[in-house]
Amino acid sequence: MILTITLNPAVDKTYTTGALMLGQVNRMRTVNNIAGGKGINVAKILRQYGYDVMTAGFLGGYTGEFIEACMREIHAHCRFTKVAGETRSSINVIAEDGYVTEILEPGPSVSAQELEQFVADYKNAVSECELVVMSGSVAKGIPADIYGQLVAIGKKAGLRCILDTSGEALLHGIKEAPFMIKPNQKELEYLVGHRLKDIGEIGEAAKKLRKTGIEHVLVSLGKKGLLSVTENEILWAKTPSVKTVNTVGCGDSVVASYAMSLLKGEDNYTSLKRAAAISAANTATLESGDIALELAEELLDKIQIEKR
Repeated sequence: MILTITLNPAVDKTYTTGALMLGQVNRMRTVNNIAGGKGINVAKILRQYGYDVMTAGFLGGYTGEFIEACMREIHAHCRFTKVAGETRSSINVIAEDGYVTEILEPGPSVSAQELEQFVADYKNAVSECELVVMSGSVAKGIPADIYGQLVAIGKKAGLRCILDTSGEALLHGIKEAPFMIKPNQKELEYLVGHRLKDIGEIGEAAKKLRKTGIEHVLVSLGKKGLLSVTENEILWAKTPSVKTVNTVGCGDSVVASYAMSLLKGEDNYTSLKRAAAISAANTATLESGDIALELAEELLDKIQIEKR
């Protein structure tokens, strides 16, 4: 069982249009509502591959009920903590002119009592799982060091923890040395405090983070692929060109793929290759966290791995 944590889930509303015009009336051509949030996306991908998944985090209101219903529909185990506020919506406008615009609501404010209940629920959940994936932003009312607390609890229970977040939540989260983090280049720059000009500098920055106790730093580089930095090697996965429909959820695809590889005991070369293929396949579908499984397998042989 893999536990996915989503502290600020959302109903993802994806619109398509010709072009988004600021200050004008914009009529959308299509709209699609799905359960979203980074940890939710990870759970959806894991279920597509047949893995047992437990989902936890905060849910409230009608949007919260919608997300929980979606999770139950795919047979994920739900351990959400209920809050008084309304779970947020996130809007993704995909235009034919190539621009993708995201509008992200802040989400509900979590009370001290609701947070205390969540931590208690989380402690119960980790006792039933083998691996924890913590993803996404933190809702209002939740302290910035929450991921550090959750990593510490997970490690005490003997679980490997994967952390994929940003800003202060990431800065505080790495203090407890999770097993793996997956920053993008900007997030890595934030952690080390300076700009990174090329792959060499990115690799050196990741190596510096590893010295704090993090076993694996996996840097997502967008179209340039993935850079994996472990104790023994630095590997750069380069992805082939894929007709892109929607890039939302690519990082979640990488995290989900690595979670599967860790449970299977795959070597890092194989794990990285598969993660790059699944992430690339994610861009070919409109719905985030929806993998074209056959395409992912086709892309596997096209991923180039370079040792740095």
